[in-house]
Amino acid sequence: MCLECVVPEWLHTEMSAEQPKPAFGWPVRAAQPIAAPAQEVWEAISRPGNLELCHPFCEKNPVEVWPGPGSRDEVHYLSGWIYERRFYQWIEGVGYDLQIGRPGGGKSTVSWRISSSEEHNCTLTITVYPHALQNLPLVIRWLPHVLGLRPRLKSYLESVVRGFEWYVTRGEPVSRDQFGKHPWFSAPKSPGSLS
Repeated sequence: MCLECVVPEWLHTEMSAEQPKPAFGWPVRAAQPIAAPAQEVWEAISRPGNLELCHPFCEKNPVEVWPGPGSRDEVHYLSGWIYERRFYQWIEGVGYDLQIGRPGGGKSTVSWRISSSEEHNCTLTITVYPHALQNLPLVIRWLPHVLGLRPRLKSYLESVVRGFEWYVTRGEPVSRDQFGKHPWFSAPKSPGSLS
């Protein structure tokens, strides 16, 4: 299937290295300073299957097509959920933009960006424009966004960017739930479990 067939019309516009501007609002963002050159962080985020090394809630990260615009992979979460990622913009050395969601379900837009602050320091920022709640009237969706969606999504993103910082600076893969469990993406408790 061609990229134009799966990308919504509003994404066909030229986007900058800054951030995409989807039709829905209220992005959730996490940024992590990393004591490493931007090129090393780029090598980590652009490596095929990188989530298996850096993502604390990822069971596996099978790749269909890699690298560049049109890249496709899946994220198999510890919780059992499987999300598809479809990359529509790839900015060498800077980041990429993608859509993510369950097969056949709604898709959120995600932007990954690396910004250099000094020669041997940079920041990795992940911004998600969540599709959830977007079909509700503004006055109704505000409260569940602020009290539920935003704090959980921010906690998740903070764990992901910390995982990349861990891997890049230590050269060691992250362990499952390394920075704490997550109600959406960690493995469910087994019956009779005390933890």
